[in-house]
Amino acid sequence: MALKIKWNAPVVLTFALICTGVFVADRFLMGSLMPLFTVYPSMNWTNPLSLLSLVTHSMGHASLEHLLGNLTFILLLGPIIEEKYGSSKLLYMILITALITGLINVFFFDTGLMGASGIVFMLILLVSFTNVSAGQIPITFILVAILFIGKEFLQSVEVNQVAESAHIIGGICGSIFGFKGARR
Repeated sequence: MALKIKWNAPVVLTFALICTGVFVADRFLMGSLMPLFTVYPSMNWTNPLSLLSLVTHSMGHASLEHLLGNLTFILLLGPIIEEKYGSSKLLYMILITALITGLINVFFFDTGLMGASGIVFMLILLVSFTNVSAGQIPITFILVAILFIGKEFLQSVEVNQVAESAHIIGGICGSIFGFKGARR
């Protein structure tokens, strides 16, 4: 019996390939591409590329470690979510989470933002809803929220290069999507 390789999670796999392609292309172009995949607090609201960066920032990564850390979670959790909710709904959730994290960063923070960490945290919180019925709050969700979001709040007082706000916002988005999905 011959085994076939299956493109099992098209949104997740395509997103991972785009993130990897952006990272590799940026390295070949000596860092000149990454500004297009970063949202800045002083963005130009009349520039279409600036507006696009409100979403595309999730595809840019500062280092190989940053990229691999995010892709590990995305490739682990994403197919579970894509199977449960479908490809179009997952794409919608990724785009909305990226847009919200981008907008909040522009309006409330004075640093640039890049990376898929908000999407990772959306997936982490959302995956705890995969076997939930309407009217229930899973204990796994409560524990995951306390552990992951709590850790981000604690680390947010440290001076570092990590956008804990994007993690927290992504987790909130995942929670909202999970509760909306559980009601159906």
